[in-house]
Amino acid sequence: MIDTASWARRFGALLVDWAACTLIVVLVLGPGGWSDDPYAGFYTTGVFVVESAFFTAALGGSFGKLVTRLRVVRNDGSNRPLELIPALARSLLIALVVPPLVFRPDGRGLHDMAARSRTVRLADLRAIG
Repeated sequence: MIDTASWARRFGALLVDWAACTLIVVLVLGPGGWSDDPYAGFYTTGVFVVESAFFTAALGGSFGKLVTRLRVVRNDGSNRPLELIPALARSLLIALVVPPLVFRPDGRGLHDMAARSRTVRLADLRAIG
């Protein structure tokens, strides 16, 4: 079984995701609309949940994970990407913030345990073929 990616790398991916989602909301609302709208943070969270779930199911990771060369795979040893519903549940749990902060010794947070997934480095995934 492949080891989970480091917390630093996963946090970096989250920062890339959040910046990209914020940029999308700013482009839709305009800079003034974004800074004046009290719900802009909720819009950004919604974009993150949708983007993360869709990209995780379709490509094996959110935009930030793809950029930082991480992948989300099933924890059953098959190393295949998640289906859409587990990916959506995982993204929703990440948006709640608490599940990623509660984790097992193997580095998998509650969001990964609920979705039966793990985040791994692309290099490690390719190494096993």
